[in-house]
Amino acid sequence: MKAFFEKLLGFGPDRAIKQIEPIVRQINSLEPSIQTLSDAELRAKTDEFKQRLADGETLDDLLPEAFAVVREAARRTIGQRHYDVQLMGGIVLHQGKIAEMKTGEGKTLVATLPLYLNALTGKGCHLVTVNDYLAKVGAGWMGPIYHMLGLSVATISHEYSAIYDPDYIDPKANPDDQRLVHWRPCTRREAYLADITYGTNNEFGFDYLRDNMAWDLAQLVQRELHYAIVDEVDNILIDEARTPLIISGPAQESGDEYRQFAALVRHLKPSPYTPDQIKKQMIEDPEGDFVIEPRSKSVQLTDQGVARVERLLKIPEGESLYDPKYYRLTHYLDNALRAEFIYQRDRDYIVENGEVIIVDEFTGRKMIGRRWSDGLHQAVEAKEGVKMRQENVTLATITFQNYFRMYQKLAGMTGTAYTEREEFGKIYNLDVVVIPTHRPMIRKDYDDQIYRTEKAKFEAVIREIEEMHALGRPVLVGTTSVETSERLSEMLKRRGIKHQVLNAKYHEREARIVAQAGRKGAVTIATNMAGRGTDILLGGNPDGLIEEILARRGIKIEQATPEQIREAQEEARHITEAEGKEVRELGGLHIIGTERHESRRIDNQLRGRAGRQGDPGSSRFYLSLEDDLMRRFGPMDRVKGLMERFGVDESLPIEAGLINRTIESAQTRVEGYNFDIRKHTVEFDNVMNKQRTVIYADRRKILEGENMRERVLDMIADEVHALVARYLPETRGRADDFEEWDLEGLVRAVRAIDPMLTEEKIAPEHLEHLSRQEIEDALMEAIEEDYTAREQAIGEERMRSFERRMMLGAIDRQWVDYLTGMEDLRQEIGLQAVAQRDPLVEYQRNAYAMFEELKANIQRDIVYQIIPASFQYEQYLRQVEAEQQRRLIAAQHAGTDDGNGKVLRTVRHSVQMPGRNDPCPCGSGKKFKACHLGREAELVALLQQRQQSAPVQNASAQPATKPSAAGQSANTPARPASKQPDAGPSAGSTVPRGRAVPPTANPQQRSKSQPQAQRGKGASARKK
Repeated sequence: MKAFFEKLLGFGPDRAIKQIEPIVRQINSLEPSIQTLSDAELRAKTDEFKQRLADGETLDDLLPEAFAVVREAARRTIGQRHYDVQLMGGIVLHQGKIAEMKTGEGKTLVATLPLYLNALTGKGCHLVTVNDYLAKVGAGWMGPIYHMLGLSVATISHEYSAIYDPDYIDPKANPDDQRLVHWRPCTRREAYLADITYGTNNEFGFDYLRDNMAWDLAQLVQRELHYAIVDEVDNILIDEARTPLIISGPAQESGDEYRQFAALVRHLKPSPYTPDQIKKQMIEDPEGDFVIEPRSKSVQLTDQGVARVERLLKIPEGESLYDPKYYRLTHYLDNALRAEFIYQRDRDYIVENGEVIIVDEFTGRKMIGRRWSDGLHQAVEAKEGVKMRQENVTLATITFQNYFRMYQKLAGMTGTAYTEREEFGKIYNLDVVVIPTHRPMIRKDYDDQIYRTEKAKFEAVIREIEEMHALGRPVLVGTTSVETSERLSEMLKRRGIKHQVLNAKYHEREARIVAQAGRKGAVTIATNMAGRGTDILLGGNPDGLIEEILARRGIKIEQATPEQIREAQEEARHITEAEGKEVRELGGLHIIGTERHESRRIDNQLRGRAGRQGDPGSSRFYLSLEDDLMRRFGPMDRVKGLMERFGVDESLPIEAGLINRTIESAQTRVEGYNFDIRKHTVEFDNVMNKQRTVIYADRRKILEGENMRERVLDMIADEVHALVARYLPETRGRADDFEEWDLEGLVRAVRAIDPMLTEEKIAPEHLEHLSRQEIEDALMEAIEEDYTAREQAIGEERMRSFERRMMLGAIDRQWVDYLTGMEDLRQEIGLQAVAQRDPLVEYQRNAYAMFEELKANIQRDIVYQIIPASFQYEQYLRQVEAEQQRRLIAAQHAGTDDGNGKVLRTVRHSVQMPGRNDPCPCGSGKKFKACHLGREAELVALLQQRQQSAPVQNASAQPATKPSAAGQSANTPARPASKQPDAGPSAGSTVPRGRAVPPTANPQQRSKSQPQAQRGKGASARKK
């Protein structure tokens, strides 16, 4: 109905095309004059366009002529001329929209148009692809176009960057593929300084995070995020939207608990009921130990299950598994249950060389280096009995949603976007425009064949493969899991049908296999959309046959002469052209889907592999009532029961409109469910995104700032002001009139900031006759004198560098602790719904309090360390350099092809904190909760300052044991929000995670009632 009214009112997909058709005609009108230009004159057009931009013209003004120039350059260099529909796609991409272009319509060539135009600004453009191979091949293929027009193009991948140089020959490259030959290695920074940079979404995102972990301007690689085109935009911005990029380091945690719970959950029995059945039938105490919720991938213990677990863990009678003292156990139990009963081997992951490797549910590819967070990966490793790696803590993180929204202009292209146009519009503010095909689509999409059992379905699939193979038609079979692809492969082997398998276990060969999937009689089994981005040419790809032809002649390709390669290329072209003609006459590529995906878009992607550029082709999906989608979201039990009652032969397909409508309805519900989850993710991540923006912007200012002296002294003045307010309540004018003023406590606290303060300078008896303001001024003047003395001792230039490193170190340390706290908050916030509170509102409120606390902790970390640390300047710098080196190694290992990778932890030390009701170690005589609780950083600095001059009385330095970063699933009862870690935080670190109350010495709080201008003459005079 919506589509009908859109078409009636002229708001449908055709409207955007009609608006850009006049621009296409204008480009075409310029073609004859552009063709008369010499190569040098064509190259000179780039300089002319740049000058016209400088003179005030806009990119839109230049577009028609610029596109005409690129079209001519493409014709002269790679022998391809942009079709009108490709010009339309280029215009849409320049406008910052998504162009839906069907498979084989030449998206790689289309991208050259807007990339060239937007690169004229000199701000850099990014082309984002789903894997390194496509980035390198795409940039190398289009490289001659850019080079002819005087623009540079580079590519980035993990631990590799290169710039296109036609005069350079890579000795390691395959000489028969010119797209890979002319890549000259360069630095990462040089790659980003190129006019156009090709790379993967992971690498662009990780480089952004690495830049925001840098301690030196020379380490920065990215420029401002100006313009990006995201290829396969639906895969990156929708399918991968909920997967954050994370650079992390291992926490200190043993794997014994994971192994213990992996063994424990094997004694538990599942309930025969589903959550829906329990709800509908109002079953209060279901049988079994746990209930599986497949939609949310969670496991919920029944009362019987809780009792069994408590017996197995030998929890004393009268105590509960969910008592606060056992909260860590629920973390291990929850992960062990999910690992054992939700995550399946060869579907969700594979085990290879003693390592658990995640399998992408959308593409079927191995996600090398990526690990499930929050202990789930360790639980799966324990389940499989492989060597366990340590649990990780987050050092830096961002979602693709928020990374790509930082670009000033964003565009995308894919073959399947229109069905997701609502999500693109609401989350990314991107319109979707459907670009017409160059030739009419003639592919035949047959009705689904639905069988009663999975066994009957697979038998029918094999029969159809045999029939098509006998005809000589190429067949591409799409599966939803590694297990299914290997099952079909075994069935084909038994029938003697030669075939290729493309799944997570063999993705290294995927581009080569997919490129030849269109050859006569070829049978290819592909997990979901593995090989996406590689065209299937009917008759095969001639480039892929060159090595085979040379091998038949006894020649290794690396030893072949240019003449031998040319002869092989010619033979390969003849073979593929002849086979292509024959395959077209037979009906083209036939697609077989073995199961419907949750999203119609993924099904359409599989279908779209056939029928490219007007080629013939066909597709059919085979389903069974036992398929995952049918079981989870379709009322198929009743249908199956009726079929069994009436004795319907399981080998006969079902053709019923009701079932087809049920499938469509199920897919629509799942798509809506997944959209809601992604929208929910954005709403929560937006909170942290704003905070990350503030912290990273502040970090960049420090990195670029030459003189941080004034800012450091301002921070010290803020802290001194807060200490004066704490120890000298503002009741009377002078100290001798007020007995409760604690001048000795104030002096001790200030000496934690500046251990150089002597009795002569700030002895209590010297201060007791001064007003509060005079005392504050005197303290600040003394501290500033000492600060100047330290600056003279170290040297002014070295002091500025020291300040920057101190400030960056404080930000990085506190940010890591803050991210861990936010992870815990995010996991636990869902429990607020039980208390009839909006989880998002509660998350925002708690996150704001934690962020204010973070800023205060960063400031105190700097204040209480900068002067004491300056006495061990060289030693401190060595420690800082070592810490930064570890972080850099962690960051570099994070950017693997498919996710984040190995990292190293930051070594820190802490002081044991007393209990809330214990005497405070500062010596005030008060209880800890009434004294330094919430101001642990100040206490630690004070104790460490004492330690330098006297034996420690109430503290012991020891390695910090990090509290578990375990999350809480909504399926387990609440555990306390305030969790005491095994050891207290180090100087300047956050208070125990879970505390969301800003500290009392928070300068932001103080300034509301006491203006900063009243801090004292020391600070005031310095500012003047």
